[in-house]
Amino acid sequence: MIDEHTEKRKGSFWRELPILLGVAILVAVLVRAFVLQTFYIPSPSMQHTLELWDRVLVNKLVYNFREPRRGEIIVFKAPTAWQSGADGEDFIKRVIGQPGDNIVCCDAERRLMINGQSLDEPYVYVESDGTRNQVADQDFDITVPNDRLWVMGDHREASGDSLEHYQQSAATDEAGKILEATIPVDSVVGRAFTIFWPAGRATLLSVPEEFDAIPDAAK
Repeated sequence: MIDEHTEKRKGSFWRELPILLGVAILVAVLVRAFVLQTFYIPSPSMQHTLELWDRVLVNKLVYNFREPRRGEIIVFKAPTAWQSGADGEDFIKRVIGQPGDNIVCCDAERRLMINGQSLDEPYVYVESDGTRNQVADQDFDITVPNDRLWVMGDHREASGDSLEHYQQSAATDEAGKILEATIPVDSVVGRAFTIFWPAGRATLLSVPEEFDAIPDAAK
């Protein structure tokens, strides 16, 4: 004999299943839109921190509460002049300078200087023969404008970043060159905080401790 209560529970489950699926889809959409999103790496510009086709998780919520900080790896909507043709193209780079920071290339050991403090960059790309990329292939002395960021790839010689666009700027004055070379803070999508695939490369993308010594920009 079939239990009447069992039949009712089965019927209730099938009636509620579409609602449960709808709620699950809604939650997934909201999480992707406002909290977390996955991105894959299509270029060598962040090697060897990020390799081709690595997949990263990006926290889209964190910068609603604070601005990006030096050393963090961010995903952002590329300025029009940086794009290769795909409207709304996403880039991934490392924040080197925050608003107000003075960035100089280079000190006597060919290191970047930020607000007068030299920066060691252990993440900068090294070739298979041990040759390390230059941190910059041209001397410069810039101050990051308000509400903008200076960003660079870890594979300096293969990165379309702030330095490249500063060097190639069509602007006729220094202020225009710096604007073309920096990105708006409000173009940042979020912070890449972990590699999750391939599983063998899974790791947190923490801020290198070398950035701890960088002083705040002069007021």
